[in-house]
Amino acid sequence: MGENRWHALAEEVSAWPRGQRSILVTNFLRDLIVSGDIPPGERINERTLTERLGISRTPLREAFKILEGEGLVSIRPNAGATVVQLSARDVEDALEILIGLESIGAQRAVERATSSMIEEISELDARMVEAFGRRALMDYFNLNQLIHQKIINAAQNDALSRVYASESARIRRFRFVGNRDHARWAQAVSEHAQILDALRRREGPLLRELLRAHHRAGWKVARKALPAPDNPT
Repeated sequence: MGENRWHALAEEVSAWPRGQRSILVTNFLRDLIVSGDIPPGERINERTLTERLGISRTPLREAFKILEGEGLVSIRPNAGATVVQLSARDVEDALEILIGLESIGAQRAVERATSSMIEEISELDARMVEAFGRRALMDYFNLNQLIHQKIINAAQNDALSRVYASESARIRRFRFVGNRDHARWAQAVSEHAQILDALRRREGPLLRELLRAHHRAGWKVARKALPAPDNPT
């Protein structure tokens, strides 16, 4: 990451209230892990981060705990935080769970979503398309993930939302990889337009199948960038 970005981030962190700095640090580290800037298996250097961001170890370690809860890092005594390694099989298993959860959530969402929920998802989709136009991949991806979670939330089942959020967080990095292929990225935008249309028209079976196909198409592209199933990624 360039020096200007480090400087800008350090200034942003210093402007936040002390009690909220861990949120900004968490978001920053999550983006680095998801984008692959901190690769799987790599130990996150606490000293470098505290010095460059001008923070104490407290917000950094709070961020580590949040990311550990999301399944992105592992924390070991006297070893600090290390980015978690997952095999392709691990990702496929988690994706199968996500597809199943969205299959359940799709029908519930079209039955239970309020007009304001659908409008919020529509607004997020518009922002996502705008990010695609700017080629702002991380902005696009974060909005993309939020849209999927909001669709699940529209089912108004807290247990479903909680499990979906947990499994989705664990494989964020692998879902991100698929969007690095520009043809796939453009196709994903088109698929999201169809998903939104099915939700607006409250067509549960169609929404379920569109979500299923969307996930499988993304994983097909992402899988090509990963090693053989038995190797750590």
